[in-house]
Amino acid sequence: MEVRSESEAQQVKLDKFPGPGPGQAVQKTRLQVWFIRVCSSILIWTCLVQLVAVGELWHPQLLTGLSNRFTGTHKLSIRVEESLPSPPPLLPAREYKSNGFLTVSCNGGLNQMRAAICDMVTVARLLNLTLVVPELDKTSFWADPSNFEDIFDVRHFIDSLRDEVRIVKRLPKRFNRRYGYQPLDMPPVSWSNESYYLQQNFSVFPPTSPFSLKQVHKNLLLHPYFFFIWQISSSAVKGNSSDGCDRLLQILPLFSKHYVIHFNRTDTRLANNGISLDLQKLRCRVNFQALKFTPQIEALGYKLVHILQDKGPFVALHLRYEMDMLAFSGCTQGCTEEEAEELKRLRYAFPWWREKEIVSEERRSQGLCPLTPEEAALVLQALGFDKDTQIYIASGEIYGSERRLAVLRSAFPQIVKKEMLLDLEDLRQFQNHSSQMAALDFMVSVSSNTFIPSYDGNMARVVEGHRRYLGFKKTIQLDRRRLVELLDMHQNRTLSWPEFSIAVRLAHERRMGQPTLRRVVPDKPKEEDYFYANPQECFCSRSSCDDLLGPSNSTEEVR
Repeated sequence: MEVRSESEAQQVKLDKFPGPGPGQAVQKTRLQVWFIRVCSSILIWTCLVQLVAVGELWHPQLLTGLSNRFTGTHKLSIRVEESLPSPPPLLPAREYKSNGFLTVSCNGGLNQMRAAICDMVTVARLLNLTLVVPELDKTSFWADPSNFEDIFDVRHFIDSLRDEVRIVKRLPKRFNRRYGYQPLDMPPVSWSNESYYLQQNFSVFPPTSPFSLKQVHKNLLLHPYFFFIWQISSSAVKGNSSDGCDRLLQILPLFSKHYVIHFNRTDTRLANNGISLDLQKLRCRVNFQALKFTPQIEALGYKLVHILQDKGPFVALHLRYEMDMLAFSGCTQGCTEEEAEELKRLRYAFPWWREKEIVSEERRSQGLCPLTPEEAALVLQALGFDKDTQIYIASGEIYGSERRLAVLRSAFPQIVKKEMLLDLEDLRQFQNHSSQMAALDFMVSVSSNTFIPSYDGNMARVVEGHRRYLGFKKTIQLDRRRLVELLDMHQNRTLSWPEFSIAVRLAHERRMGQPTLRRVVPDKPKEEDYFYANPQECFCSRSSCDDLLGPSNSTEEVR
């Protein structure tokens, strides 16, 4: 029997499976070549697509033309701006040792919060604090869930103020409530000057009187915030008011103890007057330069403005005849009994609306009610606006809807609202976001040829100040108290139409947004002119401001 070696056995097995012939080798080589070509083509096209995408950021016109040549198409590009300005260089950051973190929760509508943000930036600058990007109100009547970055360009806000104050998007983790840190929550006192926020005395009690329990009870009623500060300053209770109580209501010393303070109310927490010139100018800088709306809001706002301007000059009428305002003010002129009762129930539903029982007629006679749509129609006609006037209603839903707008629309057929000018798809992202809708109305109102507010609320005053800043654009500040008298006389037929029209025009000759000084009422800030309605310090150079304002607006700052 023949015995084969192991190597010979393996050779026999291999001989049974012959290797590829010359034709098979050539076919395999061709497949490899085609595979390499396909992979290379995919890689090249991927790189080209990435190159075009990146290039459009830097040379949009060049690569758009190149792309058109490749595709054989020649499209006319629509450009909003003739030339895109390069982003401004970053300002050098101001170097300072931060005394702590200031967090704020703004309250109210869009324009009340806008003014509050300006004040809080100014307070942070005054006290050398680090400001956390403000939280917006989500619990008020409007229940808008928008965050700061949904309305304002947060990166521009931070970068444009970096030479004045350090602003961060959020607290460091070690100071976060989620990690057990408890900041000091407090509402600063309304209409406060720099002395309140700094280290100067702010006495609750007369400096010569003893710190008695009777006075504590009295001041608890006059100053609800006093009770909170009295608790955290218990050491002062043991002494006299001349030492302990003078330091009760100071903000800056609290940061040395708590380091993080949360202001849970921010409306009108800085005085209109008596603030140093540099800080007044900072308030303007925040308002007019740092608080830019998001690109989405600006794009739609400019679209609205262009649609209106293409049809000619237009009036922006801030018709504040809305449900929340009527319920809050107690004004029911022109409403049915059922509507008046509905507004009263709404007023009682909000506990922070202090006044509950209100006599509408008294409010109206004092000029404290917004004009009704019917009254607004008569006033506009008396001021000389004709049927061809294009009027933009810068408001939310009018109470009573189209039924209450019938008279106004009959007198001025060219009345429009944003819902009439824009597609539903354009407005879809803004629905149920009242502050974002208000931002669109703000942009249109600032850009209008004439702005007429029917009530001097926060939007009316902030828009008025913005229009002054842009060159004293025409803003008709209605004298509602005088108008109510004239309207009633005309309705009672004791004043003819020519007499009524002349009287209305005479009453508003000096109320067209002309340059003027703010009216100051000592110790009554609610009765004096609002800073943001007429920020006069921002319309002059330092030398002319010194002549205009005098030395009263100079106060030391923290160094």
